[in-house]
Amino acid sequence: MAKQSMIQREIKRKKLCQQYKDKKKEIKNSIKLSRSFEENIILQQKLQKIPRNSLNCRKRNRCWMTGRSRGFYRDFGLSRHVFREMAHSCLLPGITKSSW
Repeated sequence: MAKQSMIQREIKRKKLCQQYKDKKKEIKNSIKLSRSFEENIILQQKLQKIPRNSLNCRKRNRCWMTGRSRGFYRDFGLSRHVFREMAHSCLLPGITKSSW
């Protein structure tokens, strides 16, 4: 299991992403439309004042059962440990153990 503090931090980041999404989009569009260099700098400073945790690249994929962030299979939303256990107990349809 992942630490609860790490899981709560990820939840906080998701909320911040949703909260600042429209504001970031609005500032970026105004940067594209701006003509003067001074106006562009002011808009860039506004964009930099937005919290860093509100960026999409800060989000981390986590297993929905254990909260583990490493060894994550995106197709299933599981970490490799849970995926292996579920596959062995036939809880994932269509998944078979490979042999060669």
